[in-house]
Amino acid sequence: MTSARTSLRVYLVDDEPLALKRLTRLLDETGRAEIAGSTTNPGEALEYLSRHAVDAVFLDIQMPGMSGFELLAKLPTQPMVIFTTAFDQYALNAFEVNSIDYLLKPIEAQQLNSALTKLERLQKAESSSETERLRAIARELAQSLNSSSQQFPKRIASRVGERVVFVEVASVLYFYAKDKLTYACTGSKDFVIDNTISELEQKLDPAQFVRIHRSTVLNLNYIEETNSWFGGGMIVRLKDGKHTELQVARDRVRELRSRLDF
Repeated sequence: MTSARTSLRVYLVDDEPLALKRLTRLLDETGRAEIAGSTTNPGEALEYLSRHAVDAVFLDIQMPGMSGFELLAKLPTQPMVIFTTAFDQYALNAFEVNSIDYLLKPIEAQQLNSALTKLERLQKAESSSETERLRAIARELAQSLNSSSQQFPKRIASRVGERVVFVEVASVLYFYAKDKLTYACTGSKDFVIDNTISELEQKLDPAQFVRIHRSTVLNLNYIEETNSWFGGGMIVRLKDGKHTELQVARDRVRELRSRLDF
């Protein structure tokens, strides 16, 4: 004869009402969890979870006003967490390694039952050191999400007389400064833009653009090859049809090497 399974007290947070309704129904059908409460408002969840203890939280990640990671980092005590998300696979792998489970939407009954089994196992092994470790993970992931969620421009404006032309950032081989003007160089034309090189360095996606000279910001996607240059500098050749060559300042070589991983 097997003993009755102890029910987990859980709280549900998801800014999508339909997703919240589906999860509530699936949890009710398992008979393995008591739903202590639910909300589409992360601020309301923070208030409730700061005053009430639960065994676990089913938590969406990307919500307006406060991400799931930010919510966890603000809680005075750390419950066990199951993320309900369609988030980046790299991050999801990190959750799994750190014993934080996740469910990809739309949630299915089989995956939910597996997650509940994992929660029950972790609940038995819960310790203060484990709780603090999970809180540290939550803070780190909150910072990571804020960084990765930063919005970078996809287009940049170029004024031509009374007209404004919008240039696709992905099509720009490099930006350069000359005669007190800044240009966006594409395969077909150079466009005058209002931003300075320093402003572009801060504004553009660092995964795609790197400053290689005081007057040049380069699109890494267009590098064909690199060659050493005298005085510790470097020359990059672009795959633009003309094999354009750009000089990399000596104090910028290390950064470029790091970004190209060589």
